Amino acid sequence: MSTSPEEDPGRAAVERCVPDVESLHASLDAAGYLADSGLTTALYLALRLPRPLLLEGEPGVGKTEAAKAVAAVLDSPLIRLQCYDGLDAAEALYEWNYPRQLLSIRLAETRGVSLTETDLFTDAFLLRRPVLAALTHPGPTPAVLLIDEIDRADDDFEAFLLEVLAEASVTIPELGTVRAEVAPIVVLTSNRTRDLHDALKRRCLYHWIDYPDTERLVQIVRRRVPSAPQALAADVAAAVLRLRTLEVQKPPGIAESIDWISALALLGVRRLRPEAAERTLGVLVKYREDHELVRERGLDWLVGSPDG
Repeated sequence: MSTSPEEDPGRAAVERCVPDVESLHASLDAAGYLADSGLTTALYLALRLPRPLLLEGEPGVGKTEAAKAVAAVLDSPLIRLQCYDGLDAAEALYEWNYPRQLLSIRLAETRGVSLTETDLFTDAFLLRRPVLAALTHPGPTPAVLLIDEIDRADDDFEAFLLEVLAEASVTIPELGTVRAEVAPIVVLTSNRTRDLHDALKRRCLYHWIDYPDTERLVQIVRRRVPSAPQALAADVAAAVLRLRTLEVQKPPGIAESIDWISALALLGVRRLRPEAAERTLGVLVKYREDHELVRERGLDWLVGSPDG
């Protein structure tokens, strides 16, 4: 979806907002999103080339939040398309407002006027779904189109996206080709539950987001829960990383870590101890089998007690 600034006025607006990698890093930080240098660079290239960006990683590592942060940096709307099995192009693109069309037909009949198909299939009767809404966003900065969990959709939907990603346009049979005047910034996320097709990947930049290390996780949870003691944040981050070494069905992500420290802070906990972990484990671990696995390994081990 590469265009020149002259062809796409939104690019000039993006260049003013994001002149270099360092300024983007600072802006993401100000928006509450702590990105490492690799992710910041990938986002910068996606904004400035511009190219769609495919973010892959385990659930809960911050892929969706990255798109939200980019929208905040640009002060643009975030338009989200949540993918699921069976999603088709019409649900992502547009549908016609049939009740309004029917009402118009009846009003025309009472006035003795005959409506043609051209009268009924106009922009006034068009309901824009996420993809079309992003393509027709007037600017001045581009909308951020988040295509979330693309791996949940099927092959046909991937094929539909190719025109959107390559040309910033879609074809509506009744209206013809709709081409974006201000091409959106497109971020796709995948939990890698299945492999995506090469044709889709070729049109995208790619970045894998891994779980944050202990130091970065402490920074993130402290940013989101500033009332939590520093020592508690360090305890929680270390416990979360230990838990990920077990073969749990759902390893905790950043969101669960933030929820856990929020719950502990609300209960007045200053340091993580086995009894506090026992009472709040349901905030972090969401499967019964995972609870049993943690208890078998030991709560002392989880919180890093000497006896563990």
